[in-house]
Amino acid sequence: MHPQSQGTLDSTFSLMSRPILILGDLFAIALVTIIGFATHGEAEVSFLPRMAALYFALSISWFLLAPALGLFQREIASNPKQLWRSVLAMIFAASLAAILRGFLLNAPVIPIFAVVLAGTSAVGMVVWRGLYYLWNRKVT
Repeated sequence: MHPQSQGTLDSTFSLMSRPILILGDLFAIALVTIIGFATHGEAEVSFLPRMAALYFALSISWFLLAPALGLFQREIASNPKQLWRSVLAMIFAASLAAILRGFLLNAPVIPIFAVVLAGTSAVGMVVWRGLYYLWNRKVT
């Protein structure tokens, strides 16, 4: 392949992979939120406002912190040795999200909730980012 065409391919892929990462992150956060509520028997329509409060708080927190750790850079998102960055970002994002959720719902922030949210969300994000790595490896 001609070196100039390779550069074009890389930039095209980078433009295409960022939206996939963003959508995948949003989906992973949604899935963890739904599973969390379902495990507590709270997956009914009446719980949608609480689910939405958590989902938006966690999504906002994630997208505030993830770019600072380079999680949308191709070199990092395509390297399995960098999955620790997702864990670190989600630990801090979940902590911030627990506080934001408390403000949104005018409810106390329960520390164990923040810890469990951080752990489960980190696992969910690592699973998604690991799948992204496998998909990205096959595409490139």
